[in-house]
Amino acid sequence: MNCLKSKYSVILGLINKGHERSVKAKKNILASFMIKGLSFAMNLVLVPLTIDYVNPSRYGIWLTLSSIISWFGFFDIGLGNGLRNKLAEAIAKGQEESARIYVSTTYAVICIIVGILLILFLCINHFINWAKILNTSQEMADELSILAVIVFVFFCLRFVFQLLNTVLTANQEPAKASFFDFLGSLFSLIIIFILTKTTSGSLIYLGTTLSFTPVLVLTAFSFWFYSHDYKRFAPSIKYVKFKYTKSLLSLGSIFFIIQIGALLLFQTSNIIITQLFGPKEVTTFNVAYKLFSILIVVFTIIMTPFWSAFTEAYAKKDFGWIKDTFMKMQKYLLFLSLLAILLLAVSPFAYKLWLNNKVQVPFSLSFVISLYVIAICWLTLNCFFLNGISKIRLQLYLYIISIIINIPLAILLGKVMGIIGIPLSNLLVMFFMGIILHIQSRKVINNSATGIWNI
Repeated sequence: MNCLKSKYSVILGLINKGHERSVKAKKNILASFMIKGLSFAMNLVLVPLTIDYVNPSRYGIWLTLSSIISWFGFFDIGLGNGLRNKLAEAIAKGQEESARIYVSTTYAVICIIVGILLILFLCINHFINWAKILNTSQEMADELSILAVIVFVFFCLRFVFQLLNTVLTANQEPAKASFFDFLGSLFSLIIIFILTKTTSGSLIYLGTTLSFTPVLVLTAFSFWFYSHDYKRFAPSIKYVKFKYTKSLLSLGSIFFIIQIGALLLFQTSNIIITQLFGPKEVTTFNVAYKLFSILIVVFTIIMTPFWSAFTEAYAKKDFGWIKDTFMKMQKYLLFLSLLAILLLAVSPFAYKLWLNNKVQVPFSLSFVISLYVIAICWLTLNCFFLNGISKIRLQLYLYIISIIINIPLAILLGKVMGIIGIPLSNLLVMFFMGIILHIQSRKVINNSATGIWNI
């Protein structure tokens, strides 16, 4: 017992050691690891359960449809990330009224955007041939049309209520936001398990479950937080001031274009694969990506508290802390790269244990995706730092170049090399962007950034 107490005291001492900003980040990282670990474990269980429920081909259809619907996320025109930086800045400077105005105004503008999107989608959905888009049987057209409406309606609701996550993250409390994802995954797992015992495989039931549960969680916690801990930031009509939209959009509009670039880089793979190889291969690709994405989850957990921490430190001109923290993040990235190699080595056994040979993943695909994941983590390190201090114009130019190159390159490599050509294209683009943004990060940290490196 004394030994356990001693170890606990040592761990507690390490957590509470250092700058107040670092201590807060470490506490959130530790809590996020525990929560995300549980969420990831549930998602691993959810994948084979879902595949069993609807079969690999239909699961691939669901993945593709949901990724298409998620494209509408860029219609926040960068307001989420604009709010994140502006709110973190206002909190750092003790400007609580400005903070509440930014929150209230963002909610108001997002609600207007969502209302317009929902009306437009309901008007045009009847004319969309989802069966053709998803490269599947025309007999499924009506089912897919209904599913699209269900998913889009809940997507719109989530679009509004997930702003709570932005507010929590801006206040350097991302672990609380992670808890919402955990509950959403838990409820989804429970409901789908019940569905497997009570119904035959239905895309409608699957889509409704996976779309509804996150909205339920976010709605409940939004009302709770804004009436308790975050009452001082609670959105209110009285604090809606549309003139503040310009301030949010001056930064948010750049984030908006970056979001589109990221969308086209990360979310078009499913579409290209389903068009070139069919929906079943979407499942193969996503199974491999799901396994290796645990490394992205881990690194994002580490980095997330530091976006707003970098904002605060930069606002207070604390360059010493910024340099020290960035170097530590690079060491974590190196360690994560070694874990990627280890995971690649055991991946054939992991797939067999996880999916019981329901999906066959070529080792070549796992190899390319492992490198792709490392490249994403490297890009995340530099982007989170530069996003936090609002040095994002060079990133904007790189994304514009990348979206022009990536899709035709992915199609070309896919036709020549098969399914591995798709993530290989993404890898090459990510690596190119990572090199440029790493140079910019180093220049900014060393206070030698000028011209295009300082925008």
